[in-house]
Amino acid sequence: MTPDDVAVIAAARACIGVRFRLHGRSRETGLDCIGLAALAFGRNCIPAGYALRGGDPDRVASAIESFGFRPTTDARPADLLLFNAGPHQLHLAILTGRGFIHADARLRRVTEVPGPPPWPVIGRWRAA
Repeated sequence: MTPDDVAVIAAARACIGVRFRLHGRSRETGLDCIGLAALAFGRNCIPAGYALRGGDPDRVASAIESFGFRPTTDARPADLLLFNAGPHQLHLAILTGRGFIHADARLRRVTEVPGPPPWPVIGRWRAA
């Protein structure tokens, strides 16, 4: 892992336990999956008018790439993952050496989940 990868994972882990809030953008008021990614990668990478529920995976991929992420096929900690988490439901997470970190709407907080993701990974990006 590069020092930048370590920093991304550390920033994501620092958010574990933060409450889930739809469209949440801060540790103080809560995070959703895009807010978590923005904080972990230290970027203002929140597209205007985004929608992961019912969203178009190609449009989401284009938005991610417009913020300087490059697609990759090999798995490495600190990769940004896009899941198909359910019917018409896209979701972002950050890969770690143990599993992945994400803003879990069901648990109502940011959590690190061990092992492989339970949802199909439909995109993977690395910060450039």
